[in-house]
Amino acid sequence: MFAMTFASLMLLGFGFPGAPEMMIVLLIALVLFGGAKLPSLMRNLGRSANEFKRGMAESVDDNDDAASKSEKV
Repeated sequence: MFAMTFASLMLLGFGFPGAPEMMIVLLIALVLFGGAKLPSLMRNLGRSANEFKRGMAESVDDNDDAASKSEKV
């Protein structure tokens, strides 16, 4: 019905979540996934974040290599 983007929410002064909001999110995650699965979910999230960073670094390296090759020609 009423879609707001992150930028418009920031303009309205909502900002980033604080400690109470993060505790609520963690409590909801604990209820949804249970205590046994939560560590493996967080581990997989960390691995995917590292893989994303590695992929971004490789992309930047590839772009730098392409730019240096085009300058030599």
